[in-house]
Amino acid sequence: MKPIFVRGISNQFRLTLAIILSVILLAANHRLEPARESLSSALSPIQYLASVPSAILDWSSESFATRNMLALQNKELLRQQLLMSERLQRFEHLRQENERLRALLGSPAYQDSLKMVAEVMEVASDPSHHYVVLNRGSRSGVFVGQPVVDAQGVVGQVVQVSEMTSRVLLLSDVSHGLPVRITRNDVRLVANGTGELDEIELRHVAKSTDIRVGDLLVTSGLGNRFPEGYPVARVVEVFTEDGQSYARVTAQPLAALDRIRYLLLIWPSPDSGVTLPNQVPVPAADHPAQDVKPDTSNGTPATQGGTQGTNVNVVPSNPNAASSNANGASNAATTQPPAEVH
Repeated sequence: MKPIFVRGISNQFRLTLAIILSVILLAANHRLEPARESLSSALSPIQYLASVPSAILDWSSESFATRNMLALQNKELLRQQLLMSERLQRFEHLRQENERLRALLGSPAYQDSLKMVAEVMEVASDPSHHYVVLNRGSRSGVFVGQPVVDAQGVVGQVVQVSEMTSRVLLLSDVSHGLPVRITRNDVRLVANGTGELDEIELRHVAKSTDIRVGDLLVTSGLGNRFPEGYPVARVVEVFTEDGQSYARVTAQPLAALDRIRYLLLIWPSPDSGVTLPNQVPVPAADHPAQDVKPDTSNGTPATQGGTQGTNVNVVPSNPNAASSNANGASNAATTQPPAEVH
């Protein structure tokens, strides 16, 4: 006959055991990293399997699109192509002028970096952390600390890599900080995440700092993580209060962090000063980049092969994405992202 009241393990013993296990895990955290990466690689097929319903739904919606919808999309794409053609003509003139000025000053030209298109497989369900999972991993040469951008601006950086997938920490996460500068006056600041997808903040900004609503923030190149010149956010509020030494500055990220799907992984150029981790292969371009030259006969830019100008090596995730990346690569010398993915 079993007794009704059984005395179990005391609460003091449970607390002591929990403290001992916590100390052991804290001490062995760095040694558990290989096991954590192996576990992430083992779970990658499950992540791919979990993304199958979403892929099937996307394929079904694209397959059953109406003729009117396709006609409207085609009209909008033609309009965007015309606008981009006009911008490419102006950018080509600015690029040539920039090269001439750098030649006069004896300053080396900026070298474009390698790029690879990746697709978002999973979005973090934890409200306290903002990250996404991409379908590219160490097998594709992805490394921890690698910068990630989209068609509008900076998205974040890679914080964890497995063999076939990688985890990207978004710049809106509270633990993310990014050195930036104001394009109007080159004032250097640090942008920190606030936990909101549509808001970041600039901390410890002196009240005397020349910063205005509408200023564009771009990467400053400090920290040897992000190349210089990629757009990050635009200032939306500058609040100063009497008795406070610092102003409260908030900005809105240019990248649509709540609806990203295709992203660009950036590899630093050899002369950028960024040191890649050991045993990280740098992917080779599938096709050499082409220079975009303006064709004055019909008012649209003509694509010509050659070695003149700056070459951009783009590594697409599929052959169909190669053309769109090559067309967007000529924007690398401006404050726009290096490639645009649709």
